[in-house]
Amino acid sequence: MQKWYQILHKNTGLSPYVWVVFYILPFYFIFRSSSTYEVVIGIVMILMFFVCYVLSFLSKGWAVYFWTSWQIIISIAMTVLFGYVYFSLFLAFFIGHIQNKIGFFTLYTIHLISTVVTINMGFLSKNAEFFNQLPFVLVSLVAVILLPVTTYNWNKREKLQGQLEDANKRISELVKLEERQRIARDLHDTLGQKLSLIGLKSDLASKLISKNPGRAQTELEEIRQTARIALKEVRDMVTQMRGTRLEDEVFRVRQITKAAEIDFVLEGDPNLQNTSLMTENVLSMCLKEAVTNVVRHSGATICSVVIEPLRTDLLLKVKDNGIGMAEECAYLRGNGLRGMKERLEFVNGSMEIDSAQNGTTVTIKVPNVFKQPEKEAGV
Repeated sequence: MQKWYQILHKNTGLSPYVWVVFYILPFYFIFRSSSTYEVVIGIVMILMFFVCYVLSFLSKGWAVYFWTSWQIIISIAMTVLFGYVYFSLFLAFFIGHIQNKIGFFTLYTIHLISTVVTINMGFLSKNAEFFNQLPFVLVSLVAVILLPVTTYNWNKREKLQGQLEDANKRISELVKLEERQRIARDLHDTLGQKLSLIGLKSDLASKLISKNPGRAQTELEEIRQTARIALKEVRDMVTQMRGTRLEDEVFRVRQITKAAEIDFVLEGDPNLQNTSLMTENVLSMCLKEAVTNVVRHSGATICSVVIEPLRTDLLLKVKDNGIGMAEECAYLRGNGLRGMKERLEFVNGSMEIDSAQNGTTVTIKVPNVFKQPEKEAGV
């Protein structure tokens, strides 16, 4: 279990000063009793409850259920003797943080049944305290029903989100490792053989230069030609490493959305034959960031990507059916959107964000600058 004071400030969503009210209230109920004996018993039960409450958060294994059981018993006693039902809120909050599924549902069921039975006993006994605070008793009963389930689901979602982020980091590291290995293989295959050939032909030319100058000249010409081929292959490899094809990014987007259980819809052809590599690389990075925002923040179930070549521009739309976001902070929300805008400005592109309650649409438009043919580029 987490430490109790960390959970109190991090997960309740309530100010700690609100909980102080619940610390003071039991003393108010107790001191209204006319019997000194009952006052002493009440104070002892309050102290015992908070000791058990803290020990429950600090304990592990079976001890958690032991101290929680004592809390339930004390809560029942406080309700029957003094009409104080609000210890059930502390229990509901704590039970929601039980990570074991069986343990959670067991304690949740016991606590819910005991609270309902105890409140009914108070009404049947015609306890004036229950009738005086009837609205608050009903609110407490609703909290006992909903708070544990809500807290449990929230913690489960946070845990799954953390696992997803860890998995994405591991995947990213594996991709980097695979890319390094691929580069090493390409360099070995591209340069290793040709450099060895250049070395052998250089040795041969040095031996033939005095015996057979014509043959040596031929070897030198072949060395020059081999060096040019090797240089061209290195340039091609560096060009591929610098840019990401939109078609490859769409493939990765399919994998990401599938892992996030989001339906992916593609409209248009991601294979851009006549678009410059720089423009395609910018589009790929923007698509990656837009889909990442959909997966992390939108809560969407459908993500669609539209690729539409226009007469002078290339249009890319990323749409989702999520919760949307405020329009006034759309361009300022996180470094990702700012980075997209800066990349698009570099290629004279633009980005528009249309957000509503039924989803968000990111529209990216870039000039469709055609890449130069290889012969004209002098490659």
